[in-house]
Amino acid sequence: MRVISGTCKGRHLQAVPGLSTRPTTDKVKEAVFNMIGPYFAGGIGLDLFAGSGGLGIEALSRGLERVIFVDHDGKAVQTVRKNVAACGLERRAEIYRNDAERALRAVAKRGLRFSVIFLDPPYKEKKWPALLSFIDNHDLLEDDGVVVAEHLAEVELPEEVGRLKQWKRETYGITGVTIYRRTDEQKGDERDGEHCRLPGEL
Repeated sequence: MRVISGTCKGRHLQAVPGLSTRPTTDKVKEAVFNMIGPYFAGGIGLDLFAGSGGLGIEALSRGLERVIFVDHDGKAVQTVRKNVAACGLERRAEIYRNDAERALRAVAKRGLRFSVIFLDPPYKEKKWPALLSFIDNHDLLEDDGVVVAEHLAEVELPEEVGRLKQWKRETYGITGVTIYRRTDEQKGDERDGEHCRLPGEL
């Protein structure tokens, strides 16, 4: 694996040891960023099932200001830290070991909104609809932001989840990529709880 474009172009990335994670191939990664970028003028990203961190690191290389990396696997978190350091991106990255649901609740409490959210959960867990619902209900996406969901090619994700509607869908071999965008203005404040930042929580 490598960083395909941007300030860290050509940097090689380590894979997570073992078979517990499934890295996004360079071909799929390049296709994704051609659809959603290819470059960014700032903004925050969330790499929710980070694995080796390849998607979030690519987004930082292409111009996102900051990315939050989350994975529940300790080996994955260690690999993300190594890859972020190898690219000199430590000051622009937050890296946490946590499960996806708790991580989403934590960023919601911090009042964060994201330009890009990457969702690449284990295919067998089928978490996409619940995660998309939480993202919409808690207003975690910027008005012009996107959610990138990676899944098996034969899986059909919902056409819309609240204000999130499918924008693009492509298949690459056994892998499918579905991209969601918000379709209207924010309808009031639907977030729960306090909106103040909770330092260190995630």
